[in-house]
Amino acid sequence: MIELVRLSQDVNINYVCSFVVKSVRYSSELGSGAGKGGGSGGSIREAGGAFGKLEAAREEEFFKRLEKQQLAMLKKQIHEDIDFHENQIKIHEEAIKRHKKKIKGMKSDSD
Repeated sequence: MIELVRLSQDVNINYVCSFVVKSVRYSSELGSGAGKGGGSGGSIREAGGAFGKLEAAREEEFFKRLEKQQLAMLKKQIHEDIDFHENQIKIHEEAIKRHKKKIKGMKSDSD
């Protein structure tokens, strides 16, 4: 099973999406024979006909499902990153308030 690597905060979303698996068509018509990429598409594809078309359709379906799964995982990870950063903002805002309160306390003591 393919797993997405945990994304760091500075990763460009367009760059990551370019790695999502896309289907590749080996010939002008799906299942019509060997591919144009220099290798054969396998014995079933090479034979062409109904079995070749069926195999090509299954392959297309597999890659569409895989792409959908990867995009869902990517969206989930991005939402988790957003939640993490929103939580960090709250923590930092509370720290800022505490420090400002300390500064006010120091000023009143020295006056």
